[in-house]
Amino acid sequence: MVNNTEKIILGVDPGTRFMGYGVILVQRNEIKVLQYGVINVSKYSTQEIKLKKIYERIISVIEEFMPDEMAIEAPFFGKNVQSMLKLGRAQGVVMAAALSREIPIVEYSPKTVKQSVTGNGNASKEQVAHMLDQLLKMKLDAKMFDATDALGIAVCHHFHGNSIMATNKGTKKGWGAFVNENPERIK
Repeated sequence: MVNNTEKIILGVDPGTRFMGYGVILVQRNEIKVLQYGVINVSKYSTQEIKLKKIYERIISVIEEFMPDEMAIEAPFFGKNVQSMLKLGRAQGVVMAAALSREIPIVEYSPKTVKQSVTGNGNASKEQVAHMLDQLLKMKLDAKMFDATDALGIAVCHHFHGNSIMATNKGTKKGWGAFVNENPERIK
């Protein structure tokens, strides 16, 4: 049972070819990495199979670590509509996996994550990874930017407060908060 001084956060950097994830344990404001990695679905031929594999892997991470909360990178607006649709589907599958296990979700923009981790909202992936090395007191695999981005998202969530459910109006509201505030809209 997790108490108030301990929390497990799953961070996810959604992608349609490579999806990063990072699991951290926060105890009395100390952060420990439990696991981080990349889900590689580029080898699968159809979007449906990719989505199924993403769902299955995220469920297995959830079942292994039982996170209290999930933080996910919010969608950004790109010029390629097809790419945005595919990314939105991948993000939706991850969110569905968390919601199926009643894990509250919050989204952070890429700029917010970079600002929280490095102090610079325009930081490069390399700068985020380097700062995470310092914050987490460990050398992360420099080639796994999707995974280090996911750890950054989890760390960002930790830096932004204690609980998703303790948010004020207009701030840090995620899908979990929406579900709790609108039970009549869920079928």
